[in-house]
Amino acid sequence: MVIEKSLIKVILEFWFGGSPLKKRVLLLTGSPGVGKTTVLLRVVESLKAKGYSVGGMVSREVRSDRTRIGFEILDLGSGRRGWLAHVNQKVGPRLGKYRVNLEDLDNIGANAIVSAAENFDVVVIDEIGPMELFSEKFRGAVRKAVEGGKLVVGVVHWKARDRLIDEVKSREDTEVILVTSENRDKLDETIIGKAVEFLEHA
Repeated sequence: MVIEKSLIKVILEFWFGGSPLKKRVLLLTGSPGVGKTTVLLRVVESLKAKGYSVGGMVSREVRSDRTRIGFEILDLGSGRRGWLAHVNQKVGPRLGKYRVNLEDLDNIGANAIVSAAENFDVVVIDEIGPMELFSEKFRGAVRKAVEGGKLVVGVVHWKARDRLIDEVKSREDTEVILVTSENRDKLDETIIGKAVEFLEHA
């Protein structure tokens, strides 16, 4: 039995360089409004509290008199803000009642992801979805992040079909995690555990 276990260990070390492949790209998904970004932000704050540097892009809906009027972008590294989309946006690709603000998406959102991939321990991408995918610069930033060596924690649209989404989700080092109303209050603890496990051995 001891010989068999030793042989298995040798084989694993040969195949995996000492340990099985750890998940490096952690993507949250789930139905609209279930709380994906809330879970993500709790993960961000916890990782910062543990001493890790966190950069990248998050988006949040903006409401006026209980009516959603658009989506704001925040660069976690610099604190810069901009509009991802707005009901009164005059130019840009249209999606439903919104037009996407490609200028802010490129200059704030995509640049935040690139900066995080180059300068931070953790890259946050919220979200890889239909609005963001109008931007070629955003697509390039996502590819740079997932092909680099950093931990990536993000949100992927639950229904969107796109070659980039398929590529990212099918990577061997990607794990897609479903957020539900039942697990959302504790899910951040699970994700933090996975994140720290990777970061401690990076």
